[in-house]
Amino acid sequence: MPPESETAMASGELTNAAFIRRLESLFLLVRRVLGGSLQADRKSPLKGSGIMFADYAEYHPGDDYRAIDWRVFARSDELVVKLFEVEEDTTIYLLLDLSRSMIAKLAASKRLAAALGYIALNCQDRLAAYGMTDRLTPLLEPARGKSNVFALLKSLEQAPVSGENTDFTACVRNLQARHRRRGLVIVISDFLFPGGFSDGLKRLSGLGHEIHALQVLSQEDTVCDMKGDVELECIESNIRARITITSAEAQAYELAVKQWNSDLKAECLQRSIGLNQTDNVTPFEDVIRNILRKGGLAT
Repeated sequence: MPPESETAMASGELTNAAFIRRLESLFLLVRRVLGGSLQADRKSPLKGSGIMFADYAEYHPGDDYRAIDWRVFARSDELVVKLFEVEEDTTIYLLLDLSRSMIAKLAASKRLAAALGYIALNCQDRLAAYGMTDRLTPLLEPARGKSNVFALLKSLEQAPVSGENTDFTACVRNLQARHRRRGLVIVISDFLFPGGFSDGLKRLSGLGHEIHALQVLSQEDTVCDMKGDVELECIESNIRARITITSAEAQAYELAVKQWNSDLKAECLQRSIGLNQTDNVTPFEDVIRNILRKGGLAT
């Protein structure tokens, strides 16, 4: 098994038997801890023939007579029916950043996407997976059931980095146009979007989705170890610039990244968005276990 820090995704890595066994072990843990869903609470306030009792309502002709509470009738001589909460199946939208800034983090991010998608499909949740660049690219059309696991893993495995600057807001607009159904949106990215993350998160939140952000960074994102006269090229836009980096500039860069990540935390907290921040060397199982310790992806 390649090390978690490896930047390139080996051919067949996500679809080989050893990796799938790791996914299955992780799913069994999720099922034991959370009852089979990464969301801690999936109950809907809708009333119907579910599992959890919610309320009583007056009986009217045509109502299901099997829902009549005869004990209440015996006490009060009134016919009432039981109402229950419906436990809805969840639609999960998995958004994986495939922009060029993710090259060093892509293998780790794909493993995370594979794990989350595997759990969702095994839980019989409806899953749709997309790649994010300057546009939204389908990786798996809405599907349900374990029979779709291989298609998801193969699509993730083969997905290349592409596009220009990541346009998070445009990708959210595209998701809105494709899907009206509310669900759980999981965004896996470094969140180092040239246009910022605030507008995209605001739009997602306004659509009524539950949102969870998984920020994956590399050491190169947070630490500047370059000094002297250098020529830099933006990995996404290919813009080049010659600059002189002193200790002061390196420190200013690191402080700016730290502030960016702090702003992401604040934005997520303000909008009740779940957030996990990790790096490209932490095994994906450890990231999922950390999510479980927090009680799931639901906010």
